Amino acid sequence: MTTPTSEIDDTAPRVESKAELVEWLEAGCKPKADWRIGTEHEKFGFTKKGLRPLHYDGEVGVRAMLEGLRDRFGWQGIEEGGKLIGLKQGGASVSLEPGGQFELSGAPLEHIHETCNEVGAHLREVREVADPLGIAFLGLGVSPLWSLEETPMMPKARYRIMRDYMSRVGRLGHQMMFRSCTVQANLDFGSEADMVKKLRVSLALQPLGTALFANSPFMEGRTNGFLSYRSHIWTDTDPDRTGMLAFAFDEGFGFEQYVDYALDVPMYFVRRGGRYLDVAGRSFRDFMEGRLEPIPGDRPALDDWADHLSTIFPEVRLKRFLEMRGSDSGPWSRLCAFSAFWTGLLYDQAALDAAWDLVKDWSAPQREAMRQSVGTLGLGTPLPDGRSLRELAVDALAISRNGLKARGKLSVAGDDETGFLSELDEIAESGLTPADRLLERYHTEWGQRVEPVFEALAY
Repeated sequence: MTTPTSEIDDTAPRVESKAELVEWLEAGCKPKADWRIGTEHEKFGFTKKGLRPLHYDGEVGVRAMLEGLRDRFGWQGIEEGGKLIGLKQGGASVSLEPGGQFELSGAPLEHIHETCNEVGAHLREVREVADPLGIAFLGLGVSPLWSLEETPMMPKARYRIMRDYMSRVGRLGHQMMFRSCTVQANLDFGSEADMVKKLRVSLALQPLGTALFANSPFMEGRTNGFLSYRSHIWTDTDPDRTGMLAFAFDEGFGFEQYVDYALDVPMYFVRRGGRYLDVAGRSFRDFMEGRLEPIPGDRPALDDWADHLSTIFPEVRLKRFLEMRGSDSGPWSRLCAFSAFWTGLLYDQAALDAAWDLVKDWSAPQREAMRQSVGTLGLGTPLPDGRSLRELAVDALAISRNGLKARGKLSVAGDDETGFLSELDEIAESGLTPADRLLERYHTEWGQRVEPVFEALAY
């Protein structure tokens, strides 16, 4: 979750009407020439000696990592309560997830070659700081060894509020907070109609994204019965703020209907005077009417709206861009492949139209059934027409490849962006997800031990 870097005080203009919230979203519309790609990924830090999670303090810890990146590579520190809790540089930032997961929120970039270079440069910086400390980082969808009780919590006030609220609304919210890692692509839209089509296509295809990148079959030193346990976590985290957004497929859906949804999603916090105030369970609609107990009579600023939208967790999230959220984190090559896959589908009109043809006849119950099944069945998940996700993957990858070819974005060597899909082609053709491959190694060469995954998937 991106760390806010601006304060909200009494001088900030207050929102007077719902129309301002709709206009705020609509301001995200950009001409195609200005569309960019933002790639985010999370990773687990661990001690090389003993394979333990990183606590915040100490010589071998999260703070030491942040200080090293700041001091060696010119990142600017972000503090909360006197503690270093994030970094920023240009359009990119590094933030901490609740259990100490490191998240790189990449800058908005023009093409996948730049994205892949950015991720690679970040991982090199991380290794240079981590190696002397005896630290390494792991690309996996859930932590494979430590229990929830063994996982530390980072010193960010919002996470205490979220932790306390999560236990009231779902069984697996704490697992999401402390033990999961994802990869995410942030993509632009040109108009309300373009946003709607992209949102619908990407929502319908999130189960495919889950299957292609499924990478979380282990927990607490053994198999967990899933190919993507991370995706299962999201089915029982908080029904008010997660899911497939069935209403997005209703006739007439647009920015206003998403605002109506978000107004009623329970809030977590409000930032005032450098502090996070607990308003968990109250709605933004209450806030618009000045009915939040810690700050009676106060009304939201637009930064409050941006904060609130960042605490809603559907499979695809709408802000001033669209966020693809349905996949497990993984190694460097699949981080690049992830953004390439979605860019190819959504940034060329012919590809977007072809992708819509793949999914337009599915019903909300059918889309939800795929979401519920994909964590265990992976590419074997059945489609409404009786085929499998593996067959859909082949079709979708062909569409994405054509979309990337049409973009014509070349590297300095003259290569287009289609090469980033090669690993996904192999996954689709074989029908074996990354998790299937890990489980095969677990049952053979690893002797039913998960510890080797710390070397196999270390960055």
